[in-house]
Amino acid sequence: MDLTSYAEWAVRLINDPAPPPELTGLRAELASVFDVAGDARAVAERLNALLVRYPVHPRLSDHDGQGWHLHLAEDSAASAVMGLAAVVAELGADRLGRCHEPRCARAFLDTSSNRSRRYCSPRCATRANVAAYRRRRSAQES
Repeated sequence: MDLTSYAEWAVRLINDPAPPPELTGLRAELASVFDVAGDARAVAERLNALLVRYPVHPRLSDHDGQGWHLHLAEDSAASAVMGLAAVVAELGADRLGRCHEPRCARAFLDTSSNRSRRYCSPRCATRANVAAYRRRRSAQES
C-alpha cells in the first residue's frame, strides 16, 4: 500500500494559507514535524505522538473494479499523519524538507531518486537560481 499520496495531502495542508478551521490545529502539528526535519529522532517522536492522537482505522474497499485493497479511514487527520509516518519509515526523515528559497518556507516531500530536492516548486527553484545568477553577474561587473 503506497501511502505517499496521504503524505502529499499533509504537505498540501501545511502549505495551505487558509486551511479549513477544523484542520488549523492539525496543520500546526504537521508543520512542527517539518520544522525538525533535520533530526530523525525528533521527527519520529513528533509523528509517534500524532499517531497516538490520530489513530488510523484502515478499511477494505473494492470500488471502481480494482478488487479488494486497503484505504485509510475517512479521517483526513489520521490519514495525513499515517502517510507522513510511512514516508519517514520507508524513505527516511531526510525526505521531509522546507523550501530553501529565502522568501519561502513551504514544506515538501523529497521523492527524488538522489535526495536532491531543495525547493518546494520549480517556481522557487527558478527564483533562487535567477537571484544567484544576478549576484554572480553583479560581482563580476564590480
